[in-house]
Amino acid sequence: MNHLENLYCVVDIETTGNRMSGNRMTEICIVRMRGDTILDKYSSLIDPEVLIPDYITTLTGIDNAMVASAPVFADVAEDILNFTKDCIFVAHNVNFDYNVLRNEFKRIDHDFKRKKLCTVRLSRELIPGINSYSLGKLCDAIDIPLINRHRAEGDTDATVILFQKLLTMDKDGAVFDKFVKGTFKEGTFPPHLERSQFDELPETAGVYIFKDKGHKIIYIGKAINIRKRVLSHFYSKTSKSYLMCQEIFYIDHIVTGNELVALLQESDLIKKHYPRFNVVQKKPKPAYQILHYKNQLGIIQFAVGLVKSYDYSVVTHYNRAHAVEQLEQLCANHNLCPRYCSFKTQEDCTSHYKLKNCKGVCKKEELVSLYNLRAQQAIESLHNQNPNYIIKQPGRTHEESCFILIKGGEYQGYGYIDRYATINSLSDCEDFIERKVANFHTNQIIRAYLKKYGEQNVIYEENAVEL
Repeated sequence: MNHLENLYCVVDIETTGNRMSGNRMTEICIVRMRGDTILDKYSSLIDPEVLIPDYITTLTGIDNAMVASAPVFADVAEDILNFTKDCIFVAHNVNFDYNVLRNEFKRIDHDFKRKKLCTVRLSRELIPGINSYSLGKLCDAIDIPLINRHRAEGDTDATVILFQKLLTMDKDGAVFDKFVKGTFKEGTFPPHLERSQFDELPETAGVYIFKDKGHKIIYIGKAINIRKRVLSHFYSKTSKSYLMCQEIFYIDHIVTGNELVALLQESDLIKKHYPRFNVVQKKPKPAYQILHYKNQLGIIQFAVGLVKSYDYSVVTHYNRAHAVEQLEQLCANHNLCPRYCSFKTQEDCTSHYKLKNCKGVCKKEELVSLYNLRAQQAIESLHNQNPNYIIKQPGRTHEESCFILIKGGEYQGYGYIDRYATINSLSDCEDFIERKVANFHTNQIIRAYLKKYGEQNVIYEENAVEL
């Protein structure tokens, strides 16, 4: 059927929030059309059966008193079904309105399904070059009156005029047909983002950065294919992706050449910028170390403590139980005193439930110098458990290689170097690396990589390195 003969229903919905799921409707307006001809209009306030937040009232003007005598959704559901029957569902940012309405129908055990059409997508295709495709900015740009903004009827009336313009601009209906059939996924763009920014994204490994109108970073992600991963956010149906896409004005990216550095760079940037839509890596996690120092008796004392507690640390753990377990093993292997390894004991250190090998330094039955000699051996053994090495990775171009530097078991940073360069020791790598701070997440990233790939790309300090 010709796109000018199709039945359309242009819809705008006001809700108790701005999520795609979990919202309740407060108002709906539907304009039924055949082609560009208006046939009928339906409009009603809806009692959401929950309190309307103050910020929504400030935005829309709809408060709890206004909806107190309005019908609940179940009372108007039949009217909405009949009004939208046989119609293509049209809205500005259609996924939001459509999913809110579908969820309302699900609450009354009805499966609401209609073909969808988005005026944001159509506008990007038929009216390119607009700075912003939000309804307000778009209407200003093409001289469409928008009266009573953020009320269902006002926004619907403006969307109808926009839709009529779009219908007449697509003379053969090819664009409409493409979007109705859902064959143009790349059209699902954030309304404020210029298409050219997406077109410049590479199809390689790296980090992408979403920014809001004020260039503030709101999300940081990593990808094996930056362009493909960014696009996946744009047609995701989750509330988080929808809300985030409404705030994206700019996209930056950093090419890393490999996934491992992309993961490490992502973690570093999240810690630095604390983006609003990143959740997983924002919460700091404590790191623990096996510490050593000389106590007032001149005896080398071991303990497990937080990383920032002491300057003289040996090994870092991101799980306190693992640190305690390693210290217990150290105490047993080198016949150390449980008391001077900071384990709780009674007057007799042999009262420890597991460790029984103390040679009596705590009872002055062993010379402190002899005890400290074994303690030093224990410290050396810890260092030997954490070798220095690099992990070799592909570079950003065919002419370079990438390496991640690990010293004493601790992530130091990464760098890029000419692929034909010869490195004779890890100290030679120091001049090329970009220094980074290790944390729980970088530790987990390195551990996961080694668990997955083993030592196929690992080069230890004692070997000459040819990157």
